[in-house]
Amino acid sequence: MRPLPIIHSREEQGSEARRELLDLEFSNGERRRYHRLKSGGHGSVIIAALPDPQTVLLVREYAAGTHRYELGLPKGRIDAGEDVLAAANRELKEEVGFGARKLTRVRAITQAPSYMNHEIQLVIAEDLYPERLPGDEPEELEVLPWKLADLHELMLLEDCSEGRSLAALFIVRELLGRRP
Repeated sequence: MRPLPIIHSREEQGSEARRELLDLEFSNGERRRYHRLKSGGHGSVIIAALPDPQTVLLVREYAAGTHRYELGLPKGRIDAGEDVLAAANRELKEEVGFGARKLTRVRAITQAPSYMNHEIQLVIAEDLYPERLPGDEPEELEVLPWKLADLHELMLLEDCSEGRSLAALFIVRELLGRRP
C-alpha cells in the first residue's frame, strides 16, 4: 500500500471555514493543491432498523435538495456528548417511533471522499420496541417496511436515490446473509 501524501500546509477558506486548501506531496515527489469540504458537528448516523431479520424499516421524508419526498433509511446528526449508538437509538425513536435493545455499529460510509471528509456511521438496530421521542422534522415521517430480498426493486424506484441509504442497505443485506 502506498504511503499517504505529506500535508505541507492547510488553509481554511470561506466565511464559515468549511473549505480547506491542502498542499500535498505524493510519494513520487509530485505536489498538488487539493480543495476539500470539511464536515461540521459531531458526525452522523444512518440506521438499518430490523423488525425481523428479513425486513428493514424505511422512512419517506421531504428532501429539500431535490424538492421531493425521498425514501431511505432514517439518519441524523450525533449530538454533543453522544456516542454513535446513543445517537442511532435517539434518531430511531424520533423518526421511526421505535427504540432498539441491540445496536451494532457496522462501519463508516463516505460521501464524495475525493473532496469531502464527511462520514456517516452505519448502525444495525435489532430487537425493536415501540417508543417515540419528539424530533426536529416538520411533519411525521411515513415508515415503510421493506423486505431485504426485494432491494433490487427498491433501487429502481425514482424516489429512492439517496446513495448512502442504498449502499447501507446492500451492506446490511450482505452481513445478514453471512449470519448462521
